[in-house]
Amino acid sequence: MNLRSSSNLELTKCETEVMDVVWHRQPVTVSNVVETIERKLAYTTVLTTMKILEEKGILCRGEKIGRAHTYTARVTREEVRVGMLRSLANQLFGGSALSLVLSLVKSEAVSANDIEEVMKAAERLESKS
Repeated sequence: MNLRSSSNLELTKCETEVMDVVWHRQPVTVSNVVETIERKLAYTTVLTTMKILEEKGILCRGEKIGRAHTYTARVTREEVRVGMLRSLANQLFGGSALSLVLSLVKSEAVSANDIEEVMKAAERLESKS
């Protein structure tokens, strides 16, 4: 399987932390994110991050409540996961999803139970086609 064909949705660590709050609580304001995020981040840092996410087309600025705008996600968590996996596969494995998966299995980061679940998922995919 080659992952080169689709566009990438990549997030930095800070962008991921912000999006975790957005996906969980949306719609949100910058203040909501600052209050909810696990580590201490300045309001201006979160505001800048959310503006970048809006420019990337990942967040959508909505209605204004008082002086604050609300934001909602334009993409799902799964779409970002797939985009970031594509990017990782492209950067480190020549676009090969198989190489990425085999590398994970060989790294011992995957348990026997994980492998069993992957095999079950593969069987389900095979039975659908």
